[in-house]
Amino acid sequence: MGRAQGDLDAWTLAAFAGVVVVGGANFVAVKETVGELEPLYGAATRFGLASLVFFAILALTRTHLPRGLALVGAALYGALGFGTAYALMYFALVELTVGVAAVLMASVPVFTLLLAVVQRLEPMTLRGLAGGALAVSGIAVLSANSLGGDVPLRYLLAAIVAPVVVAESTIVAKRFPRTDPIATNAVGMLVGAALLAIASFVAGEAWVLPETGNTWLAAAWLVLAGSVGLFWLFLVVVKRWTASASTFAIPLMPVVALALAATLQGEGIGWPELAGGVLVIGAVYVGVLRRERERPELAPADPGGCRGAEEEDDRARAPEAAPVPARS
Repeated sequence: MGRAQGDLDAWTLAAFAGVVVVGGANFVAVKETVGELEPLYGAATRFGLASLVFFAILALTRTHLPRGLALVGAALYGALGFGTAYALMYFALVELTVGVAAVLMASVPVFTLLLAVVQRLEPMTLRGLAGGALAVSGIAVLSANSLGGDVPLRYLLAAIVAPVVVAESTIVAKRFPRTDPIATNAVGMLVGAALLAIASFVAGEAWVLPETGNTWLAAAWLVLAGSVGLFWLFLVVVKRWTASASTFAIPLMPVVALALAATLQGEGIGWPELAGGVLVIGAVYVGVLRRERERPELAPADPGGCRGAEEEDDRARAPEAAPVPARS
């Protein structure tokens, strides 16, 4: 508490970097799993298991679950960010290349800024729009070799809607009362996994275990590092920065994915990849780092009553006689 929004502290930068690295590896891991597992089933299993891990951490640390409006916010965050967005992206990656999906996901910062402006969470800034445009341009250059050929319309539409939903889930996480990131993710992933499981059942997907070692390894990564680690770090960043600034981690993820592919799979990196990487890094500087250093008029100091909610949450965590962790 008492910390000004937008401070460029080392812990927030480290969390931002962690989101970028883990998220970049997730592109490759998701593509690996959808080659063997049905997309909705794979996503439901991933977030269901990750939710169990978060609930186990809550039990060990005796952390309270969200209540009231905070619980509503966590549920909406999960329904949008895990249930809807990942259903669309997993479905899209069945046919789309990682490059095409990355181009479309690079638009998340732009959508987030626009939605934040419409919902009066942030002011419209030319710097934010310029950063978003640079990000989209950079990812387009990075993925130039992947954009050729015909793209099935239904998979393309799914990949177009997904970044809009991701953007709105970030707004939801910002607007509702502040809670512990582990508790928010435990509830959110449980809601998202339930919606994905229902959709998988209705679609008649086969629920089977992976058969290959690579799929098992990719699935384990997605549950532990790719879900538990990634979304805990992401909520840390969202609570400390503006919603639109936080989502600039997403355009950087394909840069990491390309670097991993070059290191682990021996794929070459040419001038398009280098030029695209420079554009994306420039986008993050313009859209996040320079803006945070200058600390312009971003969001209100306490959007959505977060500070009061945080103080209430701190009081709820104060030592009591025979404390009993909340249960859902």
